[in-house]
This record gives sequence, structure tokens and C-alpha cells, in this order.
Amino acid sequence: MSNSAIAIRYAKALLGIASEEKQVEKYAEELVEVATVLKREDLLRLLLDSPTFPLEKKTAIMRDIVKLLQLSDGMSHFLDLLLEKGRIIYIPEIDNNYRRFADELSGVVRANIKSANKLTKKREEEIKKSLETQTGKKVVLSVDIDKSLIGGLQAEMDGKLFDGSVKTQLKRIADTLAKG
Repeated sequence: MSNSAIAIRYAKALLGIASEEKQVEKYAEELVEVATVLKREDLLRLLLDSPTFPLEKKTAIMRDIVKLLQLSDGMSHFLDLLLEKGRIIYIPEIDNNYRRFADELSGVVRANIKSANKLTKKREEEIKKSLETQTGKKVVLSVDIDKSLIGGLQAEMDGKLFDGSVKTQLKRIADTLAKG
């Protein structure tokens, strides 16, 4: 089974439990916290993933993490299962897939906007409302500044890129001129 297939299976299982408990957003937040800690702490991640490090010690370390982060019992049990099955290394992928499935379940779509300049709150709201009208779903925007765009915007949503940047328009003109 491929890495992504494993992560998808665990993400769907966790989402099923979260849905039953009506804790979808809480589990999403907790999963992000755990993924962030494991990403930041290389030694911790290596210990928890090591096949030679005893499971009892891994479980004790995870209990401390759960306590420190004040995670729910459901998330604690999920993390124990991942440790037991040797799947803790998949947490970042599980997190990505869980968020995607949770968004589908709740009718949310995430849009990443890149702008050459900082957008005003009013402009962000206009973009958000326009995207919500087009998709019929609630849109969560994430906005980044990319000076290389020169002007305009790039929007990425559901794996599709909408490019209205000056940089791309200039490149198209250059390509057209080069072809004659």
C-alpha cells in the first residue's frame, strides 16, 4: 500500500470517529498541533518512528505530548494506534488528507491567493465573496505576497490555478512575439 493510501485510510477513519463525536474541527486542530510538533522536533520524530525503540517508551513519550498539548481522549487513542501500527511517520499526510475530507464534508473550499502587493481587508472580502458565489461553498482564503508577479493575482483552488498576474501576461506576449 502506498504512503498516500495509508494516510487516506487513517484520515478517513479519524474523520468517521470525529463526525460521530461531532468533533471534526477539534480533531483537525489537534492533528495540526501534533504534525507541527513532529515537524519541528526531528529527534522526537525519529524516536517515535524507530523500530528499535521500545513501544512502551514511545507510548510514554506520546502520553506526555498528549498531556502537554491537552489533546482529547479520541486523539490520544488515535495516536496510540498509529504508534502501535508503526504509522506515526504518516501524520503530516494524514493531517493534509483529514483537512481535505473535513472540508468536503462541511462544504468548505480553501483558496490560496498570491498577490504582488498587500491586499486590503475589503479587497480580500470581495475576492472571498466572489469565489463563494462561483463555487457555492464557504471559502477560506490564505493570502501571500509574491513580488515576482509584478501585478495582479494568482488564485489556486481545488488544484486549479487561475493566473491573472502581469508576469504571466508578459510571458505570453513574449512567447507570441517569439513565434512571429
